[in-house]
Amino acid sequence: MFKKSIRNKLIGLLLITTIIPFGTSIIITYFHTKDYLEKQVVQENSNLLYQGRVNLENYINELNGLTLSLYNNPDFINYLRSSSNTDNYLTIGIIKNVMQTILYAEDNINAVHITLTRDNRVVSASKRSTVVFSNQMNGAEKEPFLKAKESPFNMYIESMNVKQPITKTGINEISIHRSFTNIPSDEVLAYISLELSPENILEISKNLYNDDSEEFYLLAPDGTLIYSSNNDVSVNEDKQKWINKVIHSNQEKGTMEWKEASFNGVMIYDQIPESAGGWFLVKRVPYVTLYESAFNVAKINIMFGIIGLLLVILATMFVSFKITSPIRILSQNIQQVEEGKMEVQFESLGKDEIGILGYRFKQMVEKVNHLINREYRLELENKTNQLKVLQSQINPHFLYNALQSIGTVALKNNVPQIYTLITHLSKIMRYGMNMEEDIVPLIKEINYTKAFLLLQKERFGDHLHYSITVDEDAANVNIPKMILQPIIENYFKHGFDIRDGVGSIKVECVKVGEFLLINVIDNGVGVSEKRFEEIYQHFEEGSRNESGEVSNIGLKNVYVRLKLYYGELATLQLKNVNEGGFLVSIMLPISVEGGQK
Repeated sequence: MFKKSIRNKLIGLLLITTIIPFGTSIIITYFHTKDYLEKQVVQENSNLLYQGRVNLENYINELNGLTLSLYNNPDFINYLRSSSNTDNYLTIGIIKNVMQTILYAEDNINAVHITLTRDNRVVSASKRSTVVFSNQMNGAEKEPFLKAKESPFNMYIESMNVKQPITKTGINEISIHRSFTNIPSDEVLAYISLELSPENILEISKNLYNDDSEEFYLLAPDGTLIYSSNNDVSVNEDKQKWINKVIHSNQEKGTMEWKEASFNGVMIYDQIPESAGGWFLVKRVPYVTLYESAFNVAKINIMFGIIGLLLVILATMFVSFKITSPIRILSQNIQQVEEGKMEVQFESLGKDEIGILGYRFKQMVEKVNHLINREYRLELENKTNQLKVLQSQINPHFLYNALQSIGTVALKNNVPQIYTLITHLSKIMRYGMNMEEDIVPLIKEINYTKAFLLLQKERFGDHLHYSITVDEDAANVNIPKMILQPIIENYFKHGFDIRDGVGSIKVECVKVGEFLLINVIDNGVGVSEKRFEEIYQHFEEGSRNESGEVSNIGLKNVYVRLKLYYGELATLQLKNVNEGGFLVSIMLPISVEGGQK
């Protein structure tokens, strides 16, 4: 409907001519702005990281200079070469002077330790205590000392607690370890360790990123986090795949895009020379921040584009309304007629050609309605006559009076069994004689069925067994009259004589949601597939044969009546039972009373 509408075609054409230039302009502007901003942001942050790298490198080199200056102190070198001579007052004074000089050379140095390799003696000094000489077993075998020894620069920087790196809210300590060699040989005389408070590192790091929209990290060459601006990354350091990507990039600086659930954006990194620790400075900028300006420009363009589209739509609707509105109304009414809603919902479409077409259409629908109503009434009268013919075959009025007389004679002659049988038969005849009832409660139909089965039980004795079960909440459901007796009688006609063992028939009535399910199950031999096809084909045929005589007062009569009362809402299904026998299943809607569709 949308593709064939003249109005929609006109609107679509005008929209396309508007959307294409507006959309193209928005897309080109957005991508051009995005590329420009990305290059600009990357360049600015690369310059910023370079300056931060220089500052950190200078700071670390300054600290390294404190330890390297000890090579110019011959008394200190002699002490390291013969460290066992510690009782000399002058020697002790020299060592204390060296320790104090290093300790107070920088405000962030908290402690200085010298671990001698020959006898594992340690000289320590801190701002909270004096110089202390002590012994330490295997002090020279500590992992940081070994890494300093293996380093080509005889230096290793250690984060004192690698599980909790420096963050914007927390402080952790950093240690610089240097292996002090006996120049010109490679013999290590001692290891000098400086314990630092990272205020300077923290201050330099905070100046390298925007806390609200960016992230910044310092990484050791082995991937350990030295500084982190994101606490979540610090806690889940082992899960950060990007860290391994950066440290194995084989480049001192560069950029890379990264997309994952926790971060989607650009990473810019730079590396401090290995002589100053080899740390990586990594800055992560999300795409949301990176392209914020581009988004704003695109939003402005989109806003003007939407305003333009709205103006085009309003103008198009105004122009096309008088031309296409009558055609649209007529098309909608034709569609409703196709769906079975035979009602015309317009008065007049004007006096032009379209108006004349609408007038002819109204006349046609009225005529079709008249023909449908006439055919429906004829069909309904035909079905009613069929039902009355069926009832007249099994309930002659005179027979009911005769049965009463026979019952009276049976009582006078003391034969109560005959009286009981006559009573059941009279119930059957009374139920069938009531021509005013087409719809009855289920319990009334069940009582009629019980009377019929009691007569059959009297006839066949122990060769017949039957059972009837009805849910309490289904007893008062209204159903068409006399739909069970033809099904049960069908068993005695076609299945009872060829059964195995005692004849058995069960009637079950239950509520299933908004439907009433009635199952009639017997222990006959069932029917063949060919016979199934014949039965269903017979259901679809007319209710009269070619000679005009009424036929099929059994399953077909039940099927026809269900279709008459409920249409397609009711079903009648036939099925062979696996254990042997035949099942007739009827499903009736509870909310729709028979004949009131």
